[in-house]
Amino acid sequence: MSHRYLIALVDGGGNVPPELHAVRRLVERGHSVTVLAEDSIAEEARATGAVLRPWRHAPNRPDRRAENDPARDWECKYPWQLVERMMATMFVGPAAEYARDVNEAIAVTRPDLLICSMFCVGGMVAADAAGIPFDLLLPNVYPLPTEGMPPFGLGLQPARGPLERLRDRIILAVGERYWDSKGLARLNALRGRHGLAPLMHFLDQARAARRHLVLTSTAFDFPATLPANGRYVGPVLGDPLWAETSWTPPRGNDPLVLVSMSSTFQDQVGCLRRVAEALGTLPVRGLVTTGPAIDAASVNSPPNVTVVPSAPHREVLRHAAVLVTHGGHGTAMKALAAGVPMILMPHGRDQPDTAARVTARGAGITLRRTATPQVIADAVRRLLQDTSYRQGAQRLGEAVRRDAASDALIYELEDLPAQ
Repeated sequence: MSHRYLIALVDGGGNVPPELHAVRRLVERGHSVTVLAEDSIAEEARATGAVLRPWRHAPNRPDRRAENDPARDWECKYPWQLVERMMATMFVGPAAEYARDVNEAIAVTRPDLLICSMFCVGGMVAADAAGIPFDLLLPNVYPLPTEGMPPFGLGLQPARGPLERLRDRIILAVGERYWDSKGLARLNALRGRHGLAPLMHFLDQARAARRHLVLTSTAFDFPATLPANGRYVGPVLGDPLWAETSWTPPRGNDPLVLVSMSSTFQDQVGCLRRVAEALGTLPVRGLVTTGPAIDAASVNSPPNVTVVPSAPHREVLRHAAVLVTHGGHGTAMKALAAGVPMILMPHGRDQPDTAARVTARGAGITLRRTATPQVIADAVRRLLQDTSYRQGAQRLGEAVRRDAASDALIYELEDLPAQ
């Protein structure tokens, strides 16, 4: 049976490819799909075959250049600064405008289900007010507080004893209070204007989703008790449209090392330069992909290192021996699916949590983003010489490939009452 879906997407970089994958799959299944999205991802959204509606009142990024990033999270030095910045520029600050755009789209499309990015709090409010169920797409590890899961964003390993469990309870309690102090009053004011009852906690708005669809492998995330609406539906391994370019491996027989940082600006130029310098001291073939937010010309390349704006990572990883990355979830999933060990240099966001899970499974090494070329070179050499890291990546990669091939995502999205 065909359904009507409204998808509210907010461009946070790595969340876009898996969320648009869900859109594409729904279109392929014959459903009516409308996407609200920024101009920065308009071409990719149209390529899914869905109907595109631009954000008209809510923030609408024209592209992914640094000057057009509303959050500028690379300026934040501490986790609480990042939360405050995200609340002001994405979660709560523009929530009324997101709600207005979603309300207008609901009136036109009359969807059976709203599917939205975690950032689109206003869209969730609009769905509640219209009596329409909404699902959240979570394109990384499970981010909300839940029994057994370390606090999100800090790169912590699971608690192993009473002191570490106490640590987690304290961090989660402090975090909940901080979210509430920065956003609950404004969220409840918005809900009140839409005729909705106030919430006890800011995160209760996200908790009220019909489904939390976690776009990763169960084997990758740490074991925890998800809430009743939580579902692991497998990762997405496809490359974004802007990376679907032709590619030929560099000449030679030396190991190929792929370097990939964020698809959005995270002040990563200095890190890319140090990685390129490190690879220049090793008998390897280096390939640095800068992504759409960074000018490839800003990264100097030694003779054995090629710097390009983009390359199809799934194809490159079939030939690679090592990946050096910031730890974006999508990039890590592709590497694991190919059995490629990683050096992870987290820059923020969910990247420390990705790194924690990769290293816990013996599939990579985590370094500071400020690591020197010598430290980076030593880590690359270690991964090339110690086969246990590749074996760890290959073991985890079996589960990643299996879960990526499943239809769990579509099954959950189509599990709607007959109209």
